[in-house]
Amino acid sequence: MTIQKRWSALLLAALALCAALTGCGGEKEDTSTALGIMRKYNKAQPQDIDDNYRSCYEVFVYSFYDSNGDGIGDLKGLTERLDYINDGDPSTDTDLGCTGIWLMPIMPSPSYHKYDVTDYMSIDPQYGDMEDFKAFLEAAHQRGIDVIIDFVMNHTSSDHPWFQEASGYLRGLGAGEEPDLAACPYVDYYNFSREPSTCKLEGTEWYYEAPFWSGMPDLNLKSEAVRAELEEIVDFWLDLGVDGFRLDAAKEFVSGATNANVEILTWFNDMVKAKKSDAFIVAEVWTDLGTYAQYYASGVSCFNFAFGNSDGVIPNTVKHVSGADASSYGRAIMKLQDALAAYDPDYIDSPFYTNHDMGRAAGHYFNEYSAQQTKMAQALNLLMSGSAFLYYGEELGMKGSGKDENKRAPMYWSDDAAYPGLCDGPADMEDVAMKFPGFEDQKADGDSIFWFVAQTIRLRSAYPAIARGTAVLEEAVSNENVCVLRKTWGEEEVLLAFNISEAPQSVDLSGLTVSGGSPELGGVLVSTAEEPALKDGTLSLPMYSVAVLKSAS
Repeated sequence: MTIQKRWSALLLAALALCAALTGCGGEKEDTSTALGIMRKYNKAQPQDIDDNYRSCYEVFVYSFYDSNGDGIGDLKGLTERLDYINDGDPSTDTDLGCTGIWLMPIMPSPSYHKYDVTDYMSIDPQYGDMEDFKAFLEAAHQRGIDVIIDFVMNHTSSDHPWFQEASGYLRGLGAGEEPDLAACPYVDYYNFSREPSTCKLEGTEWYYEAPFWSGMPDLNLKSEAVRAELEEIVDFWLDLGVDGFRLDAAKEFVSGATNANVEILTWFNDMVKAKKSDAFIVAEVWTDLGTYAQYYASGVSCFNFAFGNSDGVIPNTVKHVSGADASSYGRAIMKLQDALAAYDPDYIDSPFYTNHDMGRAAGHYFNEYSAQQTKMAQALNLLMSGSAFLYYGEELGMKGSGKDENKRAPMYWSDDAAYPGLCDGPADMEDVAMKFPGFEDQKADGDSIFWFVAQTIRLRSAYPAIARGTAVLEEAVSNENVCVLRKTWGEEEVLLAFNISEAPQSVDLSGLTVSGGSPELGGVLVSTAEEPALKDGTLSLPMYSVAVLKSAS
């Protein structure tokens, strides 16, 4: 680059920066779009805090981005698109700003979903190889992104060598003959019995537990030999540099036995934390709050199933159904805190709204405000305390419901079939008609769902109390349409004011303080190009919007 060109580039950059600042050159910021309004108020920079309070992005590699043109997403493709998730520069706001990634299973498997593992210490060839994974991991860490991997330890594939060895040995036994574990230790790796169970081992008198389907036999997690194998696998991935694990089907480790499952999780947590004290472990315990709260006694985090899916606290609140409204959302938050703290005072919750087993959230809302409601639902999730999770494509309002393949449709980068990197999706996936445009269109639209979600994550990172704080509902200024939550973390305090309705709302905040001072706007989330205001103690909130209030002192 010549000196003249370099100076020209610097001048253009300076002018661009100047134009983005309020009052520079006498020009006002562009507030003609929701994004323009949010940028006007959301000036606080994200803070990099080295702990396990993350904004995590769930990725199904198979459907995310294809680097080699075979129609299947891969690790090289994911690495190519990391700047979409987080570009590593906190001064920019054109990426999602997520600080964690949860990879659905990446280990070899005969299925597209890969929850039936055949080799726990390798990479499925469809996704690349171990060098590709190492390159991805390094690139993620360079951007400040922690990586947790799906660890399916409830069951293996029936094609796994352990099961093949055990089943082959049992087929060779005579009627009534007992297995000799010295001859085949792998028999003890699974739950084999002559008592009728979920699956019959063909050609034998033996049954085995496989509640999901016959191709995924359950491991015997009480076996010390199995636990030794799992510890070796943990060592392998931790040595590579992964930051934690997501544990599939933790409620089914021992079906119907909460205490036994908590013991297994406690063992796993203690084992992992002895090797990597800051590892993050989150378990899938798909049940009611009263039950999954008990799993927190293990020291692990659990996904917050009470708030997500189509009938949880979040969608019910947004739609004002089943007795839910803005105030009840706040009370549900406080109930959640009490339930988890009863089992682990140092808990970290794992809020999420949807995942790969659930219908996409955009399909929950059907009226003229469906776009605004889709945005608000994400705010209610991502502004919860804990390590929040966002399923890929939810930031675009992707659709997909019914069979599992539909819920794991290709990332909607563009509606142009020639767009590079588009995946084909699972073979049995039905045609999924998208409700909102793809990313390329949404990034050009300041009123899109993408920009709303990106700004939500930005605010979550800018004010640490949002993710880490204990919430208290300000009952006096909350009602069926407005929820005001006070979040306190150490000496930091913020107020979150949600308008969960299609009409503007006014909130009298004159009787409230923040960290001992008068409240002032520290950030906003708006679903339309309507501007909030705080004047003489009265907060005016447009439809489906959020205000973050900090101390003016």
